[in-house]
Amino acid sequence: MNLQHVNVKVFVDGECAVGFDQVVEVFHRWVANQSLDEMLIDVADYKHVPDGPGIVLVGHEADYALDETDGRLGLKYNRKAALDGSNQDRLGQAFAQALKACARLEQELAGLKFSRQQFEVTINDRALAPHNAEGQEALAAELAAFLKTQYGQEAVETSVARDPRSLLGAQVRLASSITS
Repeated sequence: MNLQHVNVKVFVDGECAVGFDQVVEVFHRWVANQSLDEMLIDVADYKHVPDGPGIVLVGHEADYALDETDGRLGLKYNRKAALDGSNQDRLGQAFAQALKACARLEQELAGLKFSRQQFEVTINDRALAPHNAEGQEALAAELAAFLKTQYGQEAVETSVARDPRSLLGAQVRLASSITS
């Protein structure tokens, strides 16, 4: 299976003491300064949508969002442009970008802390990664290999999305926080 358009959501650790308006200001500054590796274009405010995308930092190659989907607040990295390399390379790129953005947000906004222990990984491409039993097995195997190789950890818990209408994905909980 070719895993393109990898999304990684890093959940907020505890309560968030930061308002969405503060995040909007930071994201606008990131656009003005081109503060991340991808070309940043605009900021979209979807906080009026219950359990929705929240505040989206729109980029050419990828989007970032302070996302509230399913009632869980977190930073979501959504890779839109295809990448060369292996599935492990693409998972590594998505995790690295998500964690880098989390660290930067934590640095700029006191009162916002992200867990480095719980993640949601989805593949935003139904043609390349259909949500079926074969896809779930393939994603679970790729994630297990990636986490072991990249971070030296095995998931304590991995749960795949059971609703076939949803994107292929999994929620992962590790025994300890990962670094970088």
